[in-house]
Amino acid sequence: MPNEIVSVEPLGPQTKSFVVRAPRVAARAQPGQFVVVRLHARGERIPLTLADWSAEDGTITLVVQEVGKTTLEMGASVDEGSELADVVGPLGEPSEILSEGTVVCVAGGVGIAPVYPIARALKEAGTHVIGIAGARSEDLLFWVDRLEEACHSLVITTDDGSAGRKALVTEPLAEILAARKIARVWAIGPAVMMKFCAQACAKAGVPITVSLNPIMVDGTGMCGACRAEVGGRVRFACVDGPEFAGDQVNWDLLIARLAAYREEERCALERYRRMVREAAA
Repeated sequence: MPNEIVSVEPLGPQTKSFVVRAPRVAARAQPGQFVVVRLHARGERIPLTLADWSAEDGTITLVVQEVGKTTLEMGASVDEGSELADVVGPLGEPSEILSEGTVVCVAGGVGIAPVYPIARALKEAGTHVIGIAGARSEDLLFWVDRLEEACHSLVITTDDGSAGRKALVTEPLAEILAARKIARVWAIGPAVMMKFCAQACAKAGVPITVSLNPIMVDGTGMCGACRAEVGGRVRFACVDGPEFAGDQVNWDLLIARLAAYREEERCALERYRRMVREAAA
């Protein structure tokens, strides 16, 4: 059954992986791409990066952090055997996979999920892959074993020092950039993290690719909601990206746009929580 939830696995506080039966998506999926998902007929459309897939099994894996109304609803109500209303994809331009040299793949928080297939593809293509994965604390780290397998070496950092090195991901990144020749850096995570990774790479003269996650509605470039300024031009993350050269992104504008609907998002979340409380009463 298309869009059926094959399995749900908790990965940490408010983070779960969903294996979804989507054979057409799985047959064409490539690293860096995403899908647009709708939970039910009245649900909003949300973009979710492909964390893994199996063309043989006809399944895709999505990692979801419960931070807003729809992701919270997904975590609470979508179980094994249920069905999503829509899974559209694969969307976006795939990652450019290099076949030589040494690269660094930096993952922040839930960014571990989209970094994993990129690192795996780079390693399979013959590139030497150094991984850096960071989170606020140990309980927010996941898929460390998968990343270790996808990279030749992996550095773990946490803000509080509960796992790996007590540091931000930018600290080992700067050290690696200073110590050896790096062909390219990939960085995926919170916008602020990617901004500072881009600054470190610009200082070292190393190209960096980032994956942008601005507000997105239709995923086809028609609505214009996912626009970002890259290289002084308006680009659309859904069709031109989601990956862009990090040193070309207007980070201050992107971060401001991410907060544009914060009040509406808060109201939607409060309405959902009130509805859940009333249903349970």
